[in-house]
Amino acid sequence: MFGSRLRAAMDEHGPLCVGIDPHDHLLEAWGLSRTVEGLRKFSLRTVTELAGNVAAVKPQSAFYEQHGSAGVAVLEETLAACREHDLISVLDIKRGDIGSTMGAYARAYLDPSSALAADSITVSPYLGFGALEPAFGLAEAHDRGVFVLALTSNPEGAEVQHAQCGEAVDGFGGSVAGSIAGQVAARNWAHSPQEPGRFGLVVGATIGSAARELGFDPTDCKGPILAPGVGAQGAGIRELIDVFGSEAIADNQILATTSRAVLSAGPDGVRAAARSLNESLTQVG
Repeated sequence: MFGSRLRAAMDEHGPLCVGIDPHDHLLEAWGLSRTVEGLRKFSLRTVTELAGNVAAVKPQSAFYEQHGSAGVAVLEETLAACREHDLISVLDIKRGDIGSTMGAYARAYLDPSSALAADSITVSPYLGFGALEPAFGLAEAHDRGVFVLALTSNPEGAEVQHAQCGEAVDGFGGSVAGSIAGQVAARNWAHSPQEPGRFGLVVGATIGSAARELGFDPTDCKGPILAPGVGAQGAGIRELIDVFGSEAIADNQILATTSRAVLSAGPDGVRAAARSLNESLTQVG
């Protein structure tokens, strides 16, 4: 199952996930043009350098989509390279819609017959958690993972995620974020009671005490937690422990995500930067 496969990769390669975010300034710093060909060279070199050194990579779809169909073709190549190198992909698309539209998104990114299929994707539950059912169903059918946005680190997110929506349920508090976490937990317990769940949360590494103040522990979701914000955004091992606790980190439940802290090292420094940051994230004691 995806949850067990991800946990095994983290056991072997550490907790780091590197975002493939081809910003224009990074392309220039790598000596590449701000073109589709520059995008291609950047992405494929990143995958090659990181394979066998990190548990996963997280291509950000928007940086490819902005180049139109040629950019999407590069994203297809990048995902294929991940498969070739046995490197777990978390495609950051944050899709969330209803009915047949969500079904089409799910087929695009989770059906193995699609050139855009990834090992896992990010989704947004803010059209209703139940609207994500097509993604959950295909993830089950094809052994993929789904990370649901719960508590993000951007300040604007609090107006929705921190809002109170009713009584606390099953220990997850009465907030919108707590409700999402509780529903992910229920799904994991129903579908994978004996092993790590395939359904996870996105919880920012820089949120501090926000989850505690909202009355829930995101690690109770029984699935992996994608934690953006490590490195250039200010989070390190101390911040991860503050948000998630040392036990969840030691158990490799937290997939700590960075981008600039590794990619800014340049093509010849990516591997060493990833290894160094990875090592720093294992110093729990």
